[in-house]
Amino acid sequence: MTDGILVLSNGKSFRGRLRGSKTLANGEVIFNTGMTGYQEILTDPSYAGQIVTMTYPHIGNYGITEEDMESKKIHASALIVKELSTVTSNWRAQKSLDEWLEAHNIPVLEGIDTRALVKTIREQGACPGLIHPLAPGQNKDLQELLAQAQQLPIMEGQNLARLVSTTDRYPWPSNGTTPRFRVVAYDIGIKFNILRIMAELGMDVLVVPWNTPGEAILDMKPDGIFLSNGPGDPAPVSELISSVKTVLGKVPIFGICLGHQILSLALGAQTYKLKFGHHGGNHPVMDYLTEKVEITSQNHGFAVDEESLPSSVKVTHRNLNDQTIEGLESLEYPAYSVQYHPEAAPGPHDSRYLFNRFLAMMEAK
Repeated sequence: MTDGILVLSNGKSFRGRLRGSKTLANGEVIFNTGMTGYQEILTDPSYAGQIVTMTYPHIGNYGITEEDMESKKIHASALIVKELSTVTSNWRAQKSLDEWLEAHNIPVLEGIDTRALVKTIREQGACPGLIHPLAPGQNKDLQELLAQAQQLPIMEGQNLARLVSTTDRYPWPSNGTTPRFRVVAYDIGIKFNILRIMAELGMDVLVVPWNTPGEAILDMKPDGIFLSNGPGDPAPVSELISSVKTVLGKVPIFGICLGHQILSLALGAQTYKLKFGHHGGNHPVMDYLTEKVEITSQNHGFAVDEESLPSSVKVTHRNLNDQTIEGLESLEYPAYSVQYHPEAAPGPHDSRYLFNRFLAMMEAK
């Protein structure tokens, strides 16, 4: 182990121990309230550019299993925990969490007061921060590190979708012998479990880069278009917003997370940055259609501004913690979206019905 320090751009600092890769790391510091699912969280492209703090104190006890990856690599910049387990107790485990992170050059800061850090984020908001290793006996100049942290880019204005998107088209075939529908999925940070579920439901999916023109999508003659989850600010992803405007009304559209925000912008709404975002697997959401509350998995730092909604768009889901919009539907076009993650991984499966709504929309079309 090596001593390490976390320095936030707001002036707060936390000293702990570095495990995994003992290297520098920086990004927006956020917290996730999940008790489990650290592997899926770290490999979710939605966490690109972020340092993830787990609020549950003991992390890593069930190790790492290759089957649980949600993308091909780790996208989070670093991990912060109260206590890191180096002993695994899961028969599926192939290696420990710290071994896996070290192999992928991702640092873990352990032993800090994560309660104090989370309280800081909740009160002052998510902000840029950096993790710096300290040599034995070294007392790194805090003012120097603070100056570096304050020079880090904020999340607003960053098009991170272009950094995590595929650069080439690739197929994800239906599990059935005869696909029911052909779907084009825009990859702005797509998770494997989204593709697994659509394949299970008989969708033959073609995954395309984030900046594929709408005209090219229409030439493929898909039955539906999917807008994936992803990281960063939706507003700068202007090429995709333009493409969605091109395909609106011509093909049914389903969006998740960043895809929800992109669809909202294409429909004429606006987005804004949340104070500390929604990150966890326990967010209660009301579905106005069924009048049922579902517990959802979420990871996003931006939301749709309700006052900016045009009259042709209605709210279908609402977060019961802070009343923010969690789902929208166009009254003019076959298009709908949700802010959260119905594919879970990690998280509850309450919202998987939304993929069947996509099927129903394509069947109706």
